[in-house]
Amino acid sequence: MSTKARATIEDLYGLPSHAKAEIVDGEILLMSPTGDMPGRAAGSIYVSLRKVEGETPGRAYPGNVGLRVDLPNRESFSPDVAWYIGPSSGMKFLEGAPVFAVEVRSEYDYGPAAETAMAEKRSDYFAAGTQVVWDADLLAVDVVKSYDANSPKTPRIFRRGDIADAEPAVPGWRMSVDELFS
Repeated sequence: MSTKARATIEDLYGLPSHAKAEIVDGEILLMSPTGDMPGRAAGSIYVSLRKVEGETPGRAYPGNVGLRVDLPNRESFSPDVAWYIGPSSGMKFLEGAPVFAVEVRSEYDYGPAAETAMAEKRSDYFAAGTQVVWDADLLAVDVVKSYDANSPKTPRIFRRGDIADAEPAVPGWRMSVDELFS
């Protein structure tokens, strides 16, 4: 029997320097800062999504925005980019999962352990109500693997030269995969 208390959302609010973190299996999972290429790619996706606000329901959020969820093994997400449909929460975390989440691979997001962790996180996203999750890998030929809740194991693939989308989560939104590299 464990005597360690489960971490809470309030614990995340109190992290030093407001570090990026999520609560998984009752523990705070700190997330490393990202590098140049992944940071710019996430920024490009966020800017592109911002342009369609008002045209389709929802709002774009950059990395480090917390989303509070209620899963047995997870209480929060902090994707690199998110599209969220729901009420504003002021200064607090958003309530519920984003309909579209983007995870851009960083330098250490490779290898068997990373693949397992990313698959588990995608599963959590879908269990919380996310419709589409992008796994963006700037070092791969298959740059964007777009997973959706109806087919969570079989991604649609977008490569350089392709126009990617997040259907049905963000209706009508499109962006060139090449923009992730500019």
